[in-house]
Amino acid sequence: MASKTKTTDKAASNVKLSAETAERIYTTMRRIRAFEEQTIDLFAKGEVKGTAHSYIGEEAVAAAVSANLRDDDYMASNHRGHGHCIAKGADLNLMMAELMGRENGYCGGLGGSMHIADLSVGILGANGIVGATMPLATGAALAIKLRGGDQVVVAFFGDGASNQGTFHECSNLASIWKLPILFICENNQYALTTSYRDTTSARQISDRAVGYAMPGMTIDGNDAGEVYTVVGEAVERARRGEGPSLIECMTYRWGQHSMRANLRDPRPKEEFDAWVARDPIKLLEERMKAEKTVPGKRVKEIGAQVVQDLERAVAFGAEGAEPTVEMMLDAVYSPHADYDEPGAGGGREITYVEALNEAMAGEMARDERVFVMGEDVGQTGGIFSVTKGLWERFGNDRVRDTPITEVGFTGAGVGAAIAGMRPVVEIQILDFIALTMDMLVNQAAKFRYMLGGKPTVPMVVRGPQGGGIRMAAQHSQSLEAWFTHVPGLVVMAPSTPYDAKGMLAAAIRDDNPVIFLEHKMLYMESKGEVPEQDYAIPIGKGDIKREGTDVTVVATLSMVGRALAAARVLEREGISVEVVDPRTLRPLDEDMILTSVAKTNRLLIAHEAWKNGGFGAEVAALVVEKGFDDLDAPIVRVGGLDVPMPYNDALEREVIPSQDRLTQAIRDLAKN
Repeated sequence: MASKTKTTDKAASNVKLSAETAERIYTTMRRIRAFEEQTIDLFAKGEVKGTAHSYIGEEAVAAAVSANLRDDDYMASNHRGHGHCIAKGADLNLMMAELMGRENGYCGGLGGSMHIADLSVGILGANGIVGATMPLATGAALAIKLRGGDQVVVAFFGDGASNQGTFHECSNLASIWKLPILFICENNQYALTTSYRDTTSARQISDRAVGYAMPGMTIDGNDAGEVYTVVGEAVERARRGEGPSLIECMTYRWGQHSMRANLRDPRPKEEFDAWVARDPIKLLEERMKAEKTVPGKRVKEIGAQVVQDLERAVAFGAEGAEPTVEMMLDAVYSPHADYDEPGAGGGREITYVEALNEAMAGEMARDERVFVMGEDVGQTGGIFSVTKGLWERFGNDRVRDTPITEVGFTGAGVGAAIAGMRPVVEIQILDFIALTMDMLVNQAAKFRYMLGGKPTVPMVVRGPQGGGIRMAAQHSQSLEAWFTHVPGLVVMAPSTPYDAKGMLAAAIRDDNPVIFLEHKMLYMESKGEVPEQDYAIPIGKGDIKREGTDVTVVATLSMVGRALAAARVLEREGISVEVVDPRTLRPLDEDMILTSVAKTNRLLIAHEAWKNGGFGAEVAALVVEKGFDDLDAPIVRVGGLDVPMPYNDALEREVIPSQDRLTQAIRDLAKN
């Protein structure tokens, strides 16, 4: 299954390439080399800013791998991605313009060197986060499997990324699900300045394949013929539905880690010289000459054409305009759809859990691109029964149990969304979402923006947060403030069964990544009227749960019910309380809040999360900045005590704002 090779003293393989294939690979390698040389020159002149990571010395890997791929196959790249993108068919003009930060670049000047993407030719994007390539590629491979296609996905990563958890999580996912993916490790010997021999326990990275029941091979990454042949076999294996492969390509980068990195170079001179002597372009030239496949005249023509192409690319980039602030702002979110709310009614009462379940079932029936995945969501139906019955109705593919692999399956959700599906990812207990922050903050939230506002990431990440059932510090947090801080994410928090059904339907239909917050106590206590038909509640539209004239209370999730109960108590005392439920925390219905405060002239904000740095501070800032003259008293915030959630039930009740505490705070404010 595995072939181990020693590379620097290895003769060229016996693989003979056809004239057509040899010319194609050679042309690609020359284009990559010329592009990188031009980039180095432009960086030195200050025309390419930030940084870039040269691919010189590794050209055979990208060129020979991509020679096996179709236009509709996918590729995910890393920070050293120019070569991968060029090999998969990216436009040199658009690439160069992007590196120069111009509006006519691939990403409108918003992404730069590390974020080139072109979904029209299957380039899922280069990536500045080491190891992030693999979850996105795994998700794209899952999308292919769900659609029943025969495309394959290639995930390029380096030796350094092989020690990230994403490598192991995604290798396992790809293997158990038999996904059509190739993990291509470009082992260029050094992660920044540290040798992989000092950081990697296995003799070769491909040795790790056996742990995931997939073929693992180490090959000469400078030998285009060997790369083409071995990868070709793995591609056909994947197309046949036989699952993933791990191919380690031993190669060498000639430059430093990046063009900006002014670090020590740890590489011994004799090692460096030995690898440079095995220049992959020269090796292929010698082979083509020896085998008489591509004439020397044609080699010269290719070289001249490449020079012309790069000159045009530089000119194209230089002619581009600077991106505008307006373009930048428009790139963050896809537009939200508008809907007509039916309103709660019809006499049918169901629970909060049942409402969420109905929303998912309705959207899965309406759109075959929607699928659900997470821990125990299938036959078990989720530990709170939110997905109960979906597996029986929609099957194992669309209601997919996952390993305990939060980064892996959340990242796969991002990749599947990019590749055209609409995943609903359940985080079993929302505290565990901390494990997924790179996938959500650096990938899902930024993908559209970094690509100039062109793609969409239609995914929902949902699960229960909050305390009240004595699950202690690591299972009871309210973390909405983390996500409302991140541009590119939508954050939704329904407080009633009616809201839960309509908001989740809207979230699944939306073209943006949505963090959908549910509360454990609402699972257990909330029941209300919900229409039987499918409906959606517009994103960003709040709701006045109770009208009043004396005090505005802005409350979220379980605090909405407590605010309403407090309002009923205070009504008997002659205090009229207006309860405003934002429903969507980002984007926030600012007008509803400001209009209410203009009417009552007093504001109290209630949420279960810690008061310090909580979402309530943003609401308070909004009113101070835009409605200060309407205030007749200082704003009051009621939140959880500034401690992790305790296990003891009496202490837990002290930490979470109670109805009595909320009632007294409103009473005091009304009298102020």
